[in-house]
Amino acid sequence: MMGKNWIARLAVVALAGTALIAPAWAFQEAPMLAEQVEAGALPPVDERLPVNPTVVNALSVGQYGGTWHRAYNGPGDRWGPTKLMEERVLKWAADENGVAYLEPGFIESYAVNADSTEFTFTLLEGLKWSDGHPVTTEDVAFWYEDVFLNPALVPTIDPTFAPGGVPMQLDIADERTFTVRFAQPYVYFLEILAKDSTGEPSLDRPSFIMPKHYLSQFNDKYASEDELKAAAAKYNVEKWTDLWGSRGNVTAWWFNPDLPVITAWMIETPAPAETVTMVRNPYYYAVDQEGNQLPYIDRIAHRLFQDNETLSLMVAQGQIDAQNRFMQLANYTFYRENEERGDYHTLRWIGATVWSLMPNYNTKDEVLRTLYEEFDFREAMQLAVDRELVNELAYSGLAEPRSVSPITGSPYFNEELETYLTEYDPDRANELLDGLGLTERDSAGFRLRPDGQRLTIVIEAYDAAHSKSLELLSGNYADVGIELLARVIDRTQWENNRRNNDFQMQWMPFDRLSIVPADPRRMMGDDGYAAEYFKWYETAGAEGVEPAADHAIRDVWKYWDEASEAASVEVADAAVNKMIDTFVRNAWVIGVVGEEPAPIIVSNKFHNLRDGLVLDDVHRGKGIAYPAQFWIEQD
Repeated sequence: MMGKNWIARLAVVALAGTALIAPAWAFQEAPMLAEQVEAGALPPVDERLPVNPTVVNALSVGQYGGTWHRAYNGPGDRWGPTKLMEERVLKWAADENGVAYLEPGFIESYAVNADSTEFTFTLLEGLKWSDGHPVTTEDVAFWYEDVFLNPALVPTIDPTFAPGGVPMQLDIADERTFTVRFAQPYVYFLEILAKDSTGEPSLDRPSFIMPKHYLSQFNDKYASEDELKAAAAKYNVEKWTDLWGSRGNVTAWWFNPDLPVITAWMIETPAPAETVTMVRNPYYYAVDQEGNQLPYIDRIAHRLFQDNETLSLMVAQGQIDAQNRFMQLANYTFYRENEERGDYHTLRWIGATVWSLMPNYNTKDEVLRTLYEEFDFREAMQLAVDRELVNELAYSGLAEPRSVSPITGSPYFNEELETYLTEYDPDRANELLDGLGLTERDSAGFRLRPDGQRLTIVIEAYDAAHSKSLELLSGNYADVGIELLARVIDRTQWENNRRNNDFQMQWMPFDRLSIVPADPRRMMGDDGYAAEYFKWYETAGAEGVEPAADHAIRDVWKYWDEASEAASVEVADAAVNKMIDTFVRNAWVIGVVGEEPAPIIVSNKFHNLRDGLVLDDVHRGKGIAYPAQFWIEQD
C-alpha cells in the first residue's frame, strides 16, 4: 500500500545542541490579545514570549481568528482534544515527503552523550505558563521529586522510564538546564519522550515539568492532611490522589480551567458540557516564520454528539471544520458525496492501526483462559476470519487484510509477518478445534466447552459504527461452532472493563505500529491482551498475575529489556524485531484489517492541514501536523 519509509531513523549518539534562535523581528499577536494588552489585562507580546521563541515554519502564513468546530462524544473523550495540543520537549513532525522526524518543542537545545546514558535539555529562556508564571527547573524538580518519585501518585514507575528496572535520575544545573541519566544506554529515550512524554499523572503530560506554583497545594509534600481532605471534598472525589491523573479533576486540563498549561490552547468551558471550548494561550511559546505568535485560531469548540448518524449529519451540514476522530471508513462514500453540500473536502491519512479481536488472556473465565492459552485454539481463531469479506463489506475494500504487525513503511515492517495466519481456512480451523476435544455441539450447532456450556465469547466494542464488522465476524465464528456475542457499550465503560480486567474479548484499534519502540507496551500486554501479566512484569512480581515459567510473553519482555539496554540503535533494533516476531507468531491478538485510509473532514476555509500523513498514537494523532499552525479564512 505504501512504497516508501514514513519514519526517519535516529542517529541518537550524533545529536547535539539544537538551538532555535529567532531572527530579530517585531512580534505580532492575535487581535483578541492586542485588545487585552491595550486594556491593561496582559503584558505586551514580546514580554509574554520567550527571548528566542520556537519558530514553526507554517505551511502558509495564516490569518488570526475564528473558531475551529469539531465534535466529541462525552467526558471520556479526553484524548481526542488533548492530541490537538500536547507539548513535549521533542515532538514528531513530518517533512515535505511525509517522513516523521523529531524536532524541539519548548526547549532551546538538547544533547545526548556518546553512550546514550545522559540527556541534557535547556528550557527556552523566558518560557511561561498560561497564567504568566515563569517555567523553570523548579518545576522540573517538583515533577521529579514530588510527583514522579512520589509513590502516592506514581505507585509503579513505568518500565519505559526505568530501563533495566532502574528509574531515570535527574540532575539540575541551573534554572533552565537539567540532565536525565540512566544506569545503562537508552537509545530509544527521545522517541519515547515524543510519544508518551514522561507519563501520568496528568492529561496533557508536558515533558519533565509540572506547575509547582499551582499544583503544590494538591501535593502531600506541601499541603497538610486537612488541606488535602478539603481539596478532595471541594472537587467531590474520595481522596486527594484522585485529583491527579488523566481523569483527575485537577491535573486533567479537560476539567480544570485553573490549571496552568504551556499548550497552544487552554480550557475555557470544561467537560461535561454541550459544547466544550478551548481558547488560545496568550503565553504560547512559538511563532511562525514571520514572527506571528501562534496559534492562529482563537478557539476550538467541541460539540457533543450521541451517535454516528448524528455526527454524519453534522458533517453533511458543514458543522465540522476539521476532524478525523470518529470519522468512519465505512462512511467514506457518504463523506465524498456530501462535500459540495457541506463545503468541505476529505483528506486521506494512513492509519498505523489494525482493527483487531483482542482476547483477554487474564479473563476471569477459567475455561476461556485455558483455551486462549492453547496455540491451536488461537490459530483456529485466526484462520476462521474471512478478512477479505470484512474488508469489502465493512471497509468498502479500502483497508488491507493483515496481521497485527508494523505497517508498510515502518523500519520494523516485515512482509512475512504481515500475512502470518491471515489466510481464510475454516476447514483447518474446524480441524484444530476438533483436535482440542471441542467436538460436542448443542442443538444450534455451537461447540460445547469442557464444562458443558456453549463456547461463547462476549466481544465488546465502543461504537455502533463497528456493528457490521462484528456481524460478519460473528458469522465467521458461527461457521466453526463458536458463538461470538457482540456488545456495543459506552467508551468509558469499555476502557474501565479493560482496566479492571473485566472482559473476555474486545474489538479495538491496535495502534502504535509505526515506530514500535516509541511505545512497545501494547505488544508487551499492557492495557490490552495480557494486562495482568504486564502488571506482574512492571511491578517485579508485586502485583498482577505471574505467567507460566515457559510462557512466550516472557520472551517479549526479555527482548524489550535487551533493546532498552543496547549500546547502539542497530543492536536495539535487532532486539525489537525479535520482540515483534515473538508477539506476532504467538497469535495472541487477531488482526483483521489495517493500514486503512483515515478520513479527515476539512472545511474549504480551513488551511495548513496536509494530506497523506501517517495517523498513529505514537505521533499523537493529528499532532504530527502541528495544529497551532492551522488557520481559518476570516470573512
